[in-house]
Amino acid sequence: MIQIWIDADSCPTLVRNHTVKIAAKQGIKVFFVANKNIPCELEGFEMIICQAEKDAADNYIFEHVKDNDLVITRDIIFADRLVEKGIAAINDRGTSFTKENIKDLLSDRDFDFALFEAGVVKRTKDGYSKKDFEKFANCFDRVLNKLLSLSK
Repeated sequence: MIQIWIDADSCPTLVRNHTVKIAAKQGIKVFFVANKNIPCELEGFEMIICQAEKDAADNYIFEHVKDNDLVITRDIIFADRLVEKGIAAINDRGTSFTKENIKDLLSDRDFDFALFEAGVVKRTKDGYSKKDFEKFANCFDRVLNKLLSLSK
């Protein structure tokens, strides 16, 4: 049976709520994993609180995730670990992490970080837009439907 794991510390409320609603219709368990309680008005998920140390939530998910599960995370380094393990992983902006794209995404991240460290660019906090959510919802539906068809 498919389960959905959300690296919930930085996951937008809109994404968490959408995931819980869709999963409930399919009878799929959803886990929010974070180092603090993540409020959600909906029922139908399990909150797992990890120690407040670096990568604790990622490591918990990695140790408990199974084949045909889906992980939602913004962390590209964590996504790389998941892809290497053969686990489906997407982010909240509609990117599906795959063996074909993960190395390029890691390179882009490293390059952006190097520019930031050198003072060439400033780090900005991009807002989460309606378009971001639409891309996520489409990606989520596509990946979830693929996993559901494989689990039959």
